Amino acid sequence: MAHPHATGPAVDNDAHLSTEDVNEAFIPPQPGPHFSSFLPSIQDTSARNSYINSTPATPDVSRPFLSEGATQDPFLDKPEDGPTGAINKPARRRWPLFVVGGAIAAVVIVLAVVLPVTLVHKHHGGGGSGSGTSDGGAHDPTATANPESPTGALTGGNGTVIQADDGSTFTYINNFGGFWVDDPQNPFNNSAKAQSYTPSLDEPWVWGEDLIRGVNLGGWLVTEPFIVPALYEKYQNVSTLPGGQAVDEWTLSIAMRNDTSPGGGIQQLEDHYKTFITEQDFAQIAGAGLNWIRLPVPYWAIEVWPGEPFLANTAWTYALKALKWARKYGLRVYFELHTAPGSQNGNNHSGRLGPINFLNGPMGVANAQRTLEYIRVLAEFVSQPEYQSVVQAFGPINEPLMGIIGRDVLDSFYLEVYDMLRTITGIGKGASMVMHDGFLGLTPWKDFLPGADRLVLDTHPYVAFGGGLDQPLDYWPPAACRAFQVNQSNIDFGPTITGEFSAAINDCGKWLKNVGANASFPDCGPWDDWPTWTQDMKDGIKSFVMASMDAMHMPGYFFWTWKIGNSTDTGIASSPMWSYQLGLENGWMPADPRDAVGTCDTLDVPFNTPFNGSYPSWQTGGAGAGTIAPTATAALEEYPPTLSNAMNANPTLLPHYTDVSANPTLPAPTFSAATTTGGDGWADAQDTMLAPAPVPGCVYPDAWAAPQESTSFVCGAAATASATS
Repeated sequence: MAHPHATGPAVDNDAHLSTEDVNEAFIPPQPGPHFSSFLPSIQDTSARNSYINSTPATPDVSRPFLSEGATQDPFLDKPEDGPTGAINKPARRRWPLFVVGGAIAAVVIVLAVVLPVTLVHKHHGGGGSGSGTSDGGAHDPTATANPESPTGALTGGNGTVIQADDGSTFTYINNFGGFWVDDPQNPFNNSAKAQSYTPSLDEPWVWGEDLIRGVNLGGWLVTEPFIVPALYEKYQNVSTLPGGQAVDEWTLSIAMRNDTSPGGGIQQLEDHYKTFITEQDFAQIAGAGLNWIRLPVPYWAIEVWPGEPFLANTAWTYALKALKWARKYGLRVYFELHTAPGSQNGNNHSGRLGPINFLNGPMGVANAQRTLEYIRVLAEFVSQPEYQSVVQAFGPINEPLMGIIGRDVLDSFYLEVYDMLRTITGIGKGASMVMHDGFLGLTPWKDFLPGADRLVLDTHPYVAFGGGLDQPLDYWPPAACRAFQVNQSNIDFGPTITGEFSAAINDCGKWLKNVGANASFPDCGPWDDWPTWTQDMKDGIKSFVMASMDAMHMPGYFFWTWKIGNSTDTGIASSPMWSYQLGLENGWMPADPRDAVGTCDTLDVPFNTPFNGSYPSWQTGGAGAGTIAPTATAALEEYPPTLSNAMNANPTLLPHYTDVSANPTLPAPTFSAATTTGGDGWADAQDTMLAPAPVPGCVYPDAWAAPQESTSFVCGAAATASATS
């Protein structure tokens, strides 16, 4: 989640908006100087910005690199130890990998990204209004009879007491007619309903009729300083870190590993996983009237390679818990890979703040090969029949910075992922593939890959970053109605969701714009101290949120984020406008998100383009799906692309990997009271190709260093001489 670098409030606008319709603060980034450098500026940028910086970028010399000449941190495994933290699987077939090296022919990792959800046209009342009060099931959690589950699943509605896995109990509050289902004998029971107006997981989801009202679980499995400040505040004066500060999960992991004091160590991250988001949060999300979650996961949930300090594998345990809890409360999941080796956007939420080495620079292709493998492994898992009803949307990569990577390059990558995904699932099966707009806005994606099977466009508009924010509260709601409309893209491209937005009308909040970065808003004191907010402040933010929700409501949105952790310095959440939970508890988020529909009409801001929710059948997995005209792909570059942005290097000599390694396989959950299994991790039994690994006898540049700091890619005798010198 989060966004690149901006000079004005970050809003992804369609080109049809005029300056008469939108204040200049909402004008989207234009081509030109925004994209003049292959490195993003780290100065005065935001971790959550949906704009590209308008200032030509320069390398950030303060970025926490290893000491000069070092190739790895001393506490990490030796390079020859190979990737760590993964369960290896015997060889499996995979699609051919492109040969990148001049002397070495490799096969390009073809990723499978799939999921469930056949988008049929059948009405489920997704746009209904009014709070239901039916509890939808028995109140006694020990009941064995349940009309929704002939197998006798435990179930309950509003007011029932739930015992969590850790033995704690809480009361389920859901005034929208939702009910939970937890069947120990059938752990893949999909009959739960988040609300009476939301289809149960075993009913079809109809795009354009059923509306996504979702929330992100940001800061949980991928940490961010402004979301979980307490984790980072502990490591702001560390002599072993360049600059002395933990600024991203890379430096946080290093600091934790080097912390041998009581309470130190890398296991602090698992302590965070255990406590930051729990089962009760999922119950509360359903009880808030929300029906989807977006789950950001890091690639190190699968494995890490030598030199990478991240905690390997552990996040996957909690991703499995998320899928279990989502199923229990009837919530659908947009499952999304949030990080890529080398970083896809240079922001702290990509794992490491700094240069972009994914599809950019000398290691761009090699890092993309690893990324495709991780997409493939995740897609294979969630595309298994056991998980298709829960994971109904799949995002292969979060916020790739197209202004640096390049449109042709990213188009090539998206097509490669799409082909791999549909090879795994087949046409009309599995999850929708969600593709981020790369910060181009929505208009440039018109008619991209017509005929593609269930391709969804994702945009992340924010107004919080940049100048011109010192506006009266009543300015923001109509501005949101004008700027956040997605109807035109729903017509021009197809299903277009808002994967991230927030209640923030300014850039206040501790470390919102990276550790040590200051807000541009003139006086953040009142906005950071939410317990002292007046009713007018709360009402103004709520009106802005509801206007945003209305502008995005077809086919739906995901608020960033569900929860903001407390600061140890202040004792309160220091970025309150980013917490749905806090706003719900204190009155600046709507108690019923359906109430937002119609807000723009009441503000006298009509939609520029009406959209009735009807999509061509091929866009929702029906007739014609998967039939992409050859003319639509003829102009796209073959994958992997040549990467002309790679420091003017000869693209045929760029570093690459070969498919010689055993595949990391994600473990499935186990069940004590059921005879079923959670699958073997592979939806496609024909997928038997190996995983990428460094070519023996070659010396690779640092996969994370700034491109100009990378050493040469050397193979053969020269590599041997280099390694022994």
